[in-house]
Amino acid sequence: MTDISKPEPDQFDDDRGPASRRRPLHPEIDEAVIESLVRDFYGKIQQDETLSPIFGARIEDWEPHLRTMMDFWSSVTLMTGRYKGQPMQKHRLMTDVEPAHFDRWLALFRESARAVAAPEAAEVFITCAERIAGSFKLGMFGVPGLGPITWGPAAKAP
Repeated sequence: MTDISKPEPDQFDDDRGPASRRRPLHPEIDEAVIESLVRDFYGKIQQDETLSPIFGARIEDWEPHLRTMMDFWSSVTLMTGRYKGQPMQKHRLMTDVEPAHFDRWLALFRESARAVAAPEAAEVFITCAERIAGSFKLGMFGVPGLGPITWGPAAKAP
């Protein structure tokens, strides 16, 4: 009889669970596709009249940022665990970012994903990006679509 309370050595590679359960979100996503997506997308960002000033004010050397984003997307889609950052904390400090910026970010991301990835893989990237953008909008601005959360006495019903 096997004691399931104690995992076998090397059964768990890290705190994400058994390595056997960590599979890429789509078989056509690999590191090469991720690199192509990141480079294409951030090339668009650097040329975009709305987003370029926001990113350009914070990023002096793009290559380290691109590498970080490749690690991020590798962690999200390939379950590699390479990205160790806390992006919400950084983004919450950006007082010049507005909800509409996320809409533009998503539009450019969708273009890039569909340009560099197979159709189903592109939709996986896009779904992940939409969820991430929604989380950021919620964390930075309150409930998406409902405006910012305000604290204080509740309004009385008529």
